[in-house]
Formats: sequence, structure tokens, C-alpha cells
Amino acid sequence: MKIDNQTLKTQFGNIFEAGLLNELSEIGNYMEVDEGYVLMRPGGYIRTIPIILKGSVKISRSDPDGREALLYYLGGLDSCAMSLTCCLNRRQSEITAITDEKTRLITVPVEKVEDWMNKYPSWKQYVFATYQKRFDDLLGAIDQIAFHKLDERLINLLKRKSKQCGCSVFNITHEELANELATSREVISRLLKQLENLGRVKLSRNKIELLDAVTV
Repeated sequence: MKIDNQTLKTQFGNIFEAGLLNELSEIGNYMEVDEGYVLMRPGGYIRTIPIILKGSVKISRSDPDGREALLYYLGGLDSCAMSLTCCLNRRQSEITAITDEKTRLITVPVEKVEDWMNKYPSWKQYVFATYQKRFDDLLGAIDQIAFHKLDERLINLLKRKSKQCGCSVFNITHEELANELATSREVISRLLKQLENLGRVKLSRNKIELLDAVTV
């Protein structure tokens, strides 16, 4: 599905030059997908690059035993640095990208990524800014692991989710949170109960309400 040029100007007019917007309108594929839609899987070759218009995409990586570690989230006007790297180097994907809520996005053919790097200064700047943002996200993840206790990492994850979606109630299981933090469901359940006793969250079946202020 194509996206009209005026919509692109509204979203990217202060980022991309007119020529790039025209090309994006011509070759970009507009998609609206529900929560849980898989955009990338490990081992697959990346043929398109996603640019998120609205919504949230979780980027994670799994070890050989199937344990998942959260790397970062993509939000509005973001793209994925890992997919950019894989497409430029013709490598297979090493990540899973799955929508965390209903999401609107544009996909761009990989052959255009390098072409636009040489053709449009704004695209080159966008790609470099994407790398920098994801590098900062990964540094933040390392800091969380190295310097924060698991209960602090859990509440920070919930705050980040709240900030991403603009909501305070999440339809998420203890198992899913455990996967994102690379720990067990039993540990997460115990920590959530402690946080509930402290008045920081409210628990119900497959739902968690964050009662803390949304600051990360």
C-alpha cells in the first residue's frame, strides 16, 4: 500500500528533503499491523527496512537455549540500526523485531538504503542518528544490567513501556517480562508482588498497572 506525499511531508518534512520524500512516496510500502506482528526473525535475510510512523516495535535477541534479551524499542520516526547494518553488509538477521502495539510503518527496499546514503544528505544524517540512538539505548541496557538491581530494572522497563505507549496499564504476562529481562517467571512474579505491596504497581490477570510517575 502506498502512502501519499502530503502525509510524508507532515511526518518527515523537517527531516527529509523534497526529492527523498518523493522517492519514499513512490517506493515505500505503507503498513498497519496489530500487536504481535513479526517484522524480522533471526536467520532471515532482510529485504526491507522499517521506518516507524506510530506505535512501538520491540527488538530482542535470543541465545541458543531460546532465552530472550531485550535490546531496545523503536517508536515514532525510528528505524532499526541492526537491520540497517545487516542489509548494508548483506548479513542474515540476528534479531527478532515484533510490534508491541498496533503500529503504522513504512518499509523501504534494502537496495535504496545505500543509494540514498550517496544521494540525500538528510538520509545519511538520519541513518547516522539512528546508529547513535541505538548505541545510546544499548549503553543504557548495559548500565541497567551492570549497576541496577533486578527490581529497579523491572520498574524501569515498565516506565519505558509506559512512556512508549502513553499508557499506564499493560496487557503483558509475567513470562513476557521475564524474557525481556533474561530471568525466570517466578522471579518476576515475586518482584511484582513486592512492588504491589509497596504501592508501585497494581496486578490483575495478564495486566499490570504502573502507579509510579512516568520518568525514566
